Amino acid sequence: MSKDFLTAVKERRTYYAISKESTVSDERILEIIQDAVKHTPSAFNSQSARVVLLLGQHHDKLWDFTKEVLRAIVPADQFEATDQRINGFKNGYGTVLFFEDYKVIEGMQAQFAAYQDRFPHWSEQSSGMLQYVIWTSLEIEGFGASVQHYNPLIDEKVKAEWKIPESWQLITQMPFGKPTAQPGNKEFQPLEERVKIFK
Repeated sequence: MSKDFLTAVKERRTYYAISKESTVSDERILEIIQDAVKHTPSAFNSQSARVVLLLGQHHDKLWDFTKEVLRAIVPADQFEATDQRINGFKNGYGTVLFFEDYKVIEGMQAQFAAYQDRFPHWSEQSSGMLQYVIWTSLEIEGFGASVQHYNPLIDEKVKAEWKIPESWQLITQMPFGKPTAQPGNKEFQPLEERVKIFK
């Protein structure tokens, strides 16, 4: 599947209705992620981003224990909606986990003390770019995805299950799969209120 960049930007949306069907090979998914991690910019070229790709039973396991963590804190009479939401993510083909390595960030803070308070913010900016690059790249390949934030509730289970280094901080989770329904219409604020030009 081939789209120009701005078409992919316009068509990238949040998809909750996804299936376990894949539109490309696992090797292609990994290639997308590796290219994105390699080429997404970071402040001072710190390269603090870390990514874990979960497919098959590993993807299912993530959402199973996310559900169990939530079951312990969501009131029983409200859990049905949570259960359906988590099952929707589990119905997907895979999940991308995004981390930032605080060992790298702390090293940059020590090396460039004048900017030490900025490195955590810059790291999150870089992570946001990486998430967007991968999300849009998955869109180009025919996948639907969304960004979820069940951290820090699931952090310890994730680290224990997949032997994640202690310095890696979980930022977000991106379940993806072949879309089974289109998202609703999206409303846009007037661009005249959001963009200014001076020439």
